[in-house]
Amino acid sequence: MKKTYYIFSVICGLLLTITASAQVPSPAKAQNKGIILKGGEIHDGNGNVFPNATIAFNEGKITFIGNNFSDDSYEVIDISGQKVYPGFVLPTSELGLVEIEAVSASNDNYETGKINPEVRSVIAFNTDSHVIPTVRSNGVLVEQVMPKGGIFSGRSSIVQLDAWNWEDALIKENDGQHLHWPSKYYSHSWTSPEKGLIISKSYHQQVALIEKTLMDAEAYSQGKPTAVPDFPLEAMRGLFSGEEQLFIHVDEAKSIVEAIQLVQKYNIKKVVIVGGADAWLVTDFLKSNNISILMTDVHRLPVREQDDVDLPYKRAKMLQDAGLTIGLTHSSPSNSRNLPFYAGTVVAYGVDKEDALKMITSNTAQILGIDDQYGSLQVGKSATLIVSQGDVLDMRTSKIIHAFIDGRQLDLNNKHSMLYKKFKEKYDE
Repeated sequence: MKKTYYIFSVICGLLLTITASAQVPSPAKAQNKGIILKGGEIHDGNGNVFPNATIAFNEGKITFIGNNFSDDSYEVIDISGQKVYPGFVLPTSELGLVEIEAVSASNDNYETGKINPEVRSVIAFNTDSHVIPTVRSNGVLVEQVMPKGGIFSGRSSIVQLDAWNWEDALIKENDGQHLHWPSKYYSHSWTSPEKGLIISKSYHQQVALIEKTLMDAEAYSQGKPTAVPDFPLEAMRGLFSGEEQLFIHVDEAKSIVEAIQLVQKYNIKKVVIVGGADAWLVTDFLKSNNISILMTDVHRLPVREQDDVDLPYKRAKMLQDAGLTIGLTHSSPSNSRNLPFYAGTVVAYGVDKEDALKMITSNTAQILGIDDQYGSLQVGKSATLIVSQGDVLDMRTSKIIHAFIDGRQLDLNNKHSMLYKKFKEKYDE
């Protein structure tokens, strides 16, 4: 009995040791002293670059950008030769809801059923995710966390990525609804000898279901609140008042047009297209309707066999030239750590470097409605920023050495860096 107890105690101790060594860094404490970052090259996210400049912030807010600022109460950090950028904004992501994509038990990103507008993704947001520090150490500091599954998946919220719990992380709660538009076509299995696309037999049925949901929700929104609300329809009320946006996840050109025309029929005020692989084919329509695009997966294959092999890399430039507001994102939570490098790819295909930076900072913040505080570096805005030793859009030179959220300096350690150091020591012997 004593031997069994001893073995059990040893096992528990080992498990506790392993768990402790694998914990994510604790959230930073509130800023209690002003900080001056001196001598760096500041990229403000609005297209401006300030060489050999100073940025200062206190109590979580930027207090100065320019030259020759001094205050004895501030801590001075010399960043000569380094670059300062706004913290990157990651929209339409499941980061914090999905831990290991291949292990369903670690994922909490969807509910069963097709119509779930009442789902609130943020209450499942896991601030202790091991994936979040790996993404944060590449400059992604703000996220729109969204649900997935079904047609109306539910509501997203916007969070910052250094918090004890989802309540502390909140920047903007219930910012929008997510509609996953059905596909008109689908492909044969990769093992099938058949080629080409197959027309979906259920497409029109699913569109009819979307229209019925919107019709019911619009009628409900015009009525007075009741003691016992209809929770799905109550959750959609903000779409008709303009308090929330509708994010339509759709790729096909005809479906983009059909989706926008349908929701406009029911007086939905604010619409954003997510994905938009074929948006370059309908730019005039999107521009005339003032529709923004959150473009997913820059690093992807073309949709059709006849497409230019480089089309996914060129789309951002094509949409920008058409006068549309573009933000970038990625469909995989773990790969979203490469967000700045996707922006770097569109630079290689014609987008100006500062415009590409906007696509992961100020443009996205504007689309999400948080640009009053996040997405750019301006006096009075949140001190949410990063410092890199090199060009942050270039994977060869980017190395982030400081990161701040609301003025709080983050611990940039993560599981990737821990494993790198561990095995570097082994193979350096």
